[in-house]
Amino acid sequence: MIEITNLTKKTRRATAIDNLTFSARPRECLGLFGHDGAGKSTLLKLLCGATRATSGTIKIYDMDISTHPIKAQTIIGYQPEFALGHGNMTVKSFLGFMAEVRGLRGQEKRKMVDRAIARLELWRVLDSPISALPPGHQRKVALAQAILHDPKLLLLDEPTEGLDTLQKQKVGTLIQSLTEDMTVIVASRNPEEFSSICQRALVLAEGRLLADTSVSELQHSSRHYQAITLAADTPLDLLALAVLPGVAGIEEDRHADGSVTVLAMPGQIIYPHVNALIANRRWKINALSLEPGRLSDVIHHLSQEAPN
Repeated sequence: MIEITNLTKKTRRATAIDNLTFSARPRECLGLFGHDGAGKSTLLKLLCGATRATSGTIKIYDMDISTHPIKAQTIIGYQPEFALGHGNMTVKSFLGFMAEVRGLRGQEKRKMVDRAIARLELWRVLDSPISALPPGHQRKVALAQAILHDPKLLLLDEPTEGLDTLQKQKVGTLIQSLTEDMTVIVASRNPEEFSSICQRALVLAEGRLLADTSVSELQHSSRHYQAITLAADTPLDLLALAVLPGVAGIEEDRHADGSVTVLAMPGQIIYPHVNALIANRRWKINALSLEPGRLSDVIHHLSQEAPN
């Protein structure tokens, strides 16, 4: 169990984390969401012991990390947002070095390093200096060192930044598999990427906790929940869509010609009506999707409404 109580971090200029309290269960994946400057990275640094809190407590499996910092490091894995340092070391040397820092030796060290290399598909860059790698590969090396020692708590700061679409999918699958053995907290400015991975969402703004709820509940509060997004080569009859039962409005996508989103009134299911209209008018639709709700919109709204 991870327990954070009245956690506060003050700097000379501002309060970076403001009286935060929350807990996390074993094998739970939490999404830490918010705009830039919300306090996500600062919170992860506090949780891993990289920076000290002004006040409050952090307990990881009944261990207070302020009184047992070295012992806490053995059960925490941390992937920072920015460069790792040790840039002149090769990937293989760096992972071996980090394994030894974590107390791994001999055959166990080799096994854990090889497993991390395999999980992040780093075979081709093992002999490359970390500083020579593109940002996406540096991110994968950072994630590999964080999971070397099978931590009980894994802290990930923007783990998919700089990755292409396929790499993002693979890292997402890896994170899901890791939650079978450990608690994972993922900080991201792109919450949609983690909507199917995280069970809970913590929303931060200016260091304050605005929401602590399930991801699905957060999605349900989106005005795009149960909306239908359509794409066609020819213009659609927007008036015909707008007057369908349960429709709250129409949004046209400014960045994609022929793409519109049909919004649903709260509690209404509009998919059957939209589908029937498409069939009746014989529209040629290139893409149709049922929206689960847009986390980014909800987080933006919560941040805008938060008291100063």
